[in-house]
Amino acid sequence: MTENAQQQPPAPSTDLPTQYAPADVEGPLYERWVERGYFEADAKSDKPPYTIVIPPPNVTGSLHLGHAFEHTLIDALTRRKRMQGYETLWQPGMDHAGIATQNVVERELAKEGKSRHDLGRETFVERVWQWKGESGGQISGQMRRLGDGVAWSRERFTMDEGLSQAVQTIFKRLYDDELIYRAERIINWCPRCLTAISDIEVEYQDDDGELVSMKYGDGDDTIVVATTRAETMLGDTAVAVHPEDERYKHLVGKQVKLPLTDRSIPVVADEHVDPEFGTGAVKVTPAHDPNDFEIGQRHDLPALTIMDEHAVITAHGPFQGLDRLEARSAIVAALRAEGRIVAEKRPYVHSVGHCSRCKTTIEPRLSMQWWVKVGPLAKAAGDAVRDGKVKIHPQEMEKRYFDWVDNLHDWCISRQLWWGHRIPVWYGPNGEVVCVGPDEQPPGTEADGWRQDTDVLDTWFSSGLWPFSTLGWPEQTESLAKFYPNSVLVTGYDILFFWVARMMMFGLYAMEGTPPFHTIALHGMVRDQFGKKMSKSFGNAVNPLDWMDKYGSDALRFTLARGANPGVDVPIGEDWVQGSRNFANKIWNATRFAMMNGATIEGPLPDASKLSATDRWILSRLNSVVAEVDAFYEDYQFAKLSDALFHFAWDEVFDWYVELSKTTFQAGGEAAEVSKRVLGEVLDVTLKLLHPVVPFVTETLWTTLTGGESVVIAEWPKDSGFRDADAEREIESLQSVITEVRRFRADQGLQPGQRVPARLTLDGTRFAPHEAAIRQLLRLQPEGESFTATATLPVAGAEVALDLSGTIDVAAERKRLAKDLAAAEKEKAQANAKLGNEAFLAKAPDHVVDKIRTRLTKAEEDITRIQSQLERLPQG
Repeated sequence: MTENAQQQPPAPSTDLPTQYAPADVEGPLYERWVERGYFEADAKSDKPPYTIVIPPPNVTGSLHLGHAFEHTLIDALTRRKRMQGYETLWQPGMDHAGIATQNVVERELAKEGKSRHDLGRETFVERVWQWKGESGGQISGQMRRLGDGVAWSRERFTMDEGLSQAVQTIFKRLYDDELIYRAERIINWCPRCLTAISDIEVEYQDDDGELVSMKYGDGDDTIVVATTRAETMLGDTAVAVHPEDERYKHLVGKQVKLPLTDRSIPVVADEHVDPEFGTGAVKVTPAHDPNDFEIGQRHDLPALTIMDEHAVITAHGPFQGLDRLEARSAIVAALRAEGRIVAEKRPYVHSVGHCSRCKTTIEPRLSMQWWVKVGPLAKAAGDAVRDGKVKIHPQEMEKRYFDWVDNLHDWCISRQLWWGHRIPVWYGPNGEVVCVGPDEQPPGTEADGWRQDTDVLDTWFSSGLWPFSTLGWPEQTESLAKFYPNSVLVTGYDILFFWVARMMMFGLYAMEGTPPFHTIALHGMVRDQFGKKMSKSFGNAVNPLDWMDKYGSDALRFTLARGANPGVDVPIGEDWVQGSRNFANKIWNATRFAMMNGATIEGPLPDASKLSATDRWILSRLNSVVAEVDAFYEDYQFAKLSDALFHFAWDEVFDWYVELSKTTFQAGGEAAEVSKRVLGEVLDVTLKLLHPVVPFVTETLWTTLTGGESVVIAEWPKDSGFRDADAEREIESLQSVITEVRRFRADQGLQPGQRVPARLTLDGTRFAPHEAAIRQLLRLQPEGESFTATATLPVAGAEVALDLSGTIDVAAERKRLAKDLAAAEKEKAQANAKLGNEAFLAKAPDHVVDKIRTRLTKAEEDITRIQSQLERLPQG
């Protein structure tokens, strides 16, 4: 610290406004940082690399409080590493968000009375690019407001030319390695978005439905099945029972009549069926249920598709043309009319899948789609963590990761959209199928009978390449060599499966076994102050810009960081942000006061022999905090490091060291000059430690204090190893004396500024040098000739005798305290009576008994406190 301080120029000015106004400071400061290139990354640098990618937000959206939380943590990490001398790259960019973006633009077209089909594919895609150019900049502006130190010149978009080449390259490689294939399987279909979606894009929730039990067959061949989707019976091609279920052995292999149709279907034996559930018999609809599809494959059953892409019934008959929900009611009514309904249960609460984008109920549907064979890729992703190549933090999240990658099904990657990376596969007139690489020409033209696949790739396919595609892959660029793999991925545990697993699989595959990051640091979700999920529908969603406008970006950032325990959800309320604003104001006011009173970083720190105990104490504590903060950063303990800095800055530096030093400053001389230099050092280091979390206020104060160019590029503090346990014990004892006398003064009703005559009997080796500070902080006057000790406090080896005569009405105070004591004793007696009543204890709920025990404890504490106050009152 001393060496660094010598390198800094003296402070050019102590002229700071009396109040900190974030709105006047933050915008200009951020633009200055960007203009000076502080956040850019040089691939030619010989500094060690530190790389983090931004989890790319959707181009359709704006930053919500969860984004602000995550960005604060990433920014704090990169700012610290930059100060430590690393070549840092925080990679910015946005995701093209296939379904969401197409939906937005289609809604805009609908206002014009048009659909995408009116425009045609090429014109529609041009319209989306136009929308992106006009509306895609909102997120960048919000990131600037928050203070994100990203390398703006490297900003990428998952549909830009370079990333598109990466997508086509890896698709071709996977296809050639037979890890991508096309097959007809059951997929999750959204009848509104009109596309397949992956399992992880399905949100399950409990819905009120109906459970209908119905008879298939007649006479001895009757069998009862139950379903919540009666309309799918039109596509049934079997009834399945367990092979060892004695009730149905006589039916296995027989045909039963399927109601409402002219078909008969077989009864098959399959071990998938649970004989203990319901009737032990299940209807089998291979084209509309994933489990039924597997049964159908095992028994070579036909798969009848009975709905179109809009979930409208296509099966020939009276229900043709009805929406699935309309058909459900109509079919149940028809079965009831035929006497086929055995039981109906409604409402029947059951888990139903919904599209995460539009909330429409998902329809399982047999469809020809493109798939990734994830087996070998998922194994590699699991082994990388098991072998220690990649660490998951906190470690207890590893189990969730393994549960996912070890049980991953093949991934459906095709989407029936127009916006996205089009699948690079061409079909020829004679059944040819050709996958085209990025540097290859299509095998023919439409005139020759060739056509390209109309589907696009799942958005997560391209975002899974993010850690290396943003660095120029498949080209072997300088940036790729310098900044891959990433140092750490900071992301929410909620997308551990959406995004993290995909990046692990693709990174290990494309980069020859090198994982995309060394560490996965998982954080929780931001919730409201009551722990409830934030949502517009709940009415508790918060626009982070509102709080930044009101309290400043530093206040929001500090609140978010102070709540960030690894892997744990973060409750946040506006009053907490207001408290952080108060902290920013405290930093401002205390630093301004210190600079006005001569705090300086000019020259080396004085030798320890010239330091007072107070100076040695604060420097010892400073070094301990530097070490503590470093350890917390390495463990991603943002809440703990923020809390440590809060209490050190507010409590120890501003409330104790500055206050204890005031008398020294007033006295002048060499001791004052020494303390001014120490105070400058402490402020220099403290502002640097705070900077990654609260960058704006610290930049303004640090540059004013030091005259340095920017704290963004200042050297991160190092623990010099200086410790002074004796000084720490001495100041802790001094704090005990001051705290106890303050408490006594408050108990006696004395005003904070009211001066009281006092005699101090101090330990000569410890407290005598602090007498002036003790008297000033406690508003204690010298004894005077008429001094009479009316109250004496022995504290921490010292004795403080006070003359309270004339300062309080002793008789009135004694009367008031006696009344309070009587009330406390009555409360204690009542609580004891109830707790001693066995009949009451036997009947009363636990929370009532606990409440009475709490009342008893408080009453006892009140009695002790009031008796102490009475004993300390002057006699008379």
